[in-house]
Order: sequence, then C-alpha cells, then structure tokens
Amino acid sequence: MKRIRIFFIIFCSFIFIAALTSVLFTYKILSTEKEEIPEKENLIIGFSQIGTESSWRIRNTESIFEAASEKNIKILFDDAKQKQSNQLKAIRSFIVYQVDVIVFVPIVSDGWNNVLQEAKEADIPVIVIDRQIDVDSSLYAGFLGENGYEEGKSAGKFLLQKTKNMKNQKINILELSGTENSSIALERAGGFREMIKNDDRLNIIHSEDGDFLRSRGKEIMDKIIEMNNGLFLNGEPVDVIFSHNDPMTLGLLESFENNGVFEYPIIISIDAEQESIDALVNGKIDCVVECNPNLGPVLMELVEAVAAKKEIPRVTYMNEKVFTENDDFSSYTPREY
Repeated sequence: MKRIRIFFIIFCSFIFIAALTSVLFTYKILSTEKEEIPEKENLIIGFSQIGTESSWRIRNTESIFEAASEKNIKILFDDAKQKQSNQLKAIRSFIVYQVDVIVFVPIVSDGWNNVLQEAKEADIPVIVIDRQIDVDSSLYAGFLGENGYEEGKSAGKFLLQKTKNMKNQKINILELSGTENSSIALERAGGFREMIKNDDRLNIIHSEDGDFLRSRGKEIMDKIIEMNNGLFLNGEPVDVIFSHNDPMTLGLLESFENNGVFEYPIIISIDAEQESIDALVNGKIDCVVECNPNLGPVLMELVEAVAAKKEIPRVTYMNEKVFTENDDFSSYTPREY
C-alpha cells in the first residue's frame, strides 16, 4: 500500500510538471508571436482632393504624390468630383481604415464639424490644404496653402497702378468669382475690395459665380456678349475683368475669340498656369497673381510632424509672385503644372 501511495505521488508530480511546462511553453509562443508582429513601416495619409477641374488642381495632386513617394509615405486617395458629400464619405472611410493623418481640400468652408470631431475622437490628426474651413480650431492640426486675401489685394493693387492716370473716369469692373461659399473665393473677393474701396472711380458692376471652371467662364461671357450685343452690362462698357482663377479667364478669352471681341478690357487673373502666362506675354491678360500649387514637400514635413505628435503652425502660407504685362519673360521658367 505504501508503494502504491508513493507511485501515485510521483505520477501526480509528473502530471503537474507536464502541465506547467505546457502552460509556460504556450505562454512563450504567445509572447514571441506578439513580439514578432511587425510595426507599420510607412505612414499612411488619407487624401481627399476636390477634383480635376484645372491644370492647377492636377498639378496640386501630382505634387503631393511626388513628395509622398520621396518620403516613402503611402496615400489613400479620393477624388470628390466637386461634391462635399463625397468628401465626407471619404474622410469617414479614412477614419475606419485608421490612417495616420487625414489631408483634404475643402470644397466649401462649412459643414465639417461632425466628421472632424469623429477624426479627433479616433486620434487622427487632420491637415487642411488650399482652402480654409470655418470650424473650431481644435478639430484640425493646421492649414497649408495660399493667402487668398493677399492674392485679392495684389490684384487690386495692380488695378490701382494700372488706372492711376485715368482721371475723372468711371471704371466698370466685372468679377468672375470662384465657388460660392469657398474660403478662397471669399478671401480673393475681400482682398480685392479692400484695395479699391477708397477709389470712387472703380465700381464692381457685376459679380457672378463661375465655380472656378473654364466652361463656366466661357458660358458667362457668351451670355453677357449675346444679351448686350457686345462687352456691356446694363448699357455700360466693361472696362476691367477680375477673374478668381485662370481656367475661368481662359474660358472668357475663348468666348472673346468666338464672338469677335478684339478690344480687350483690363484683365486680371489668379493662378499663373502656363497657358495664362502665355496669354499675358501675348497681351491678352494684363496681370496674373500666382497661386502656387506645389504644396507637396511642405505638406510632407507637416504630416511627419503631426504623426509624431508634434504641433505644427496653425497657418502655413506658400511663397507666391505677381506677374504683369511689364515683366521680362525672356528668361522666365514657369512652375511645373
């Protein structure tokens, strides 16, 4: 009986040791497997662009992809096709995917609070580019792009200089505005008006939303010429056209050619696409205020910073120039578009 008891104790000891060894071995495997899960090698950006409506916009997108490639940063891209609803859907998909940083060009300035609150709750930083938004500043990390207000002021400053010798003369201005309720259209309009407000000669007699589209620029000008039998509004000649971007400007120039308009008013445009610079050189445009599309390199620096939980400037503006009819373009190399 005593031998049986001893044998039973030894047998139970073996069972206990075997069980303990199994548990330790299993724990070691699980621990090893957890340690071997690879960390994410590349940053991933969720990027929502508003569309491909112009050479400027296409170059803007290319610049971002080129800079991301150089930094080995991956991009999940969505083309919103000029619809805010598509952008909201895309941003929410980026949140579900758990990208490292969300970057987007807002079509309009409002309507972003809820989706950006969702991004904040998911701990995903957001960088707004090109156009600004009207939300609580805590909902996004920072803005990168152009200073639309200063662009408008530059256009107004040129007009004041251009017309300084036109004394005691009423000067009628037609404005082709950008997308309604977009920050950039509001800023360019505001800056322009700020510069000319104290000159009683200068009067904006008509402003129309061309949605930043070449087709709309042509359509608006075709309608004006047809209804007024020439370049007139309410029986008065149009002396100046201030266009918020090059595509609309190029569209109205196309309308001039199609409708036999040979005496051009003073034309001021914004963007500095190559086709617009060519028109400036050929005397069809008087001033082009540059809007730099090449945001990519600066954007990637900001992306890396916010992904590392660092603060970035609330606003970062790009360097831009003003080109006029008096410039020497013999050695000019345009920005890549």
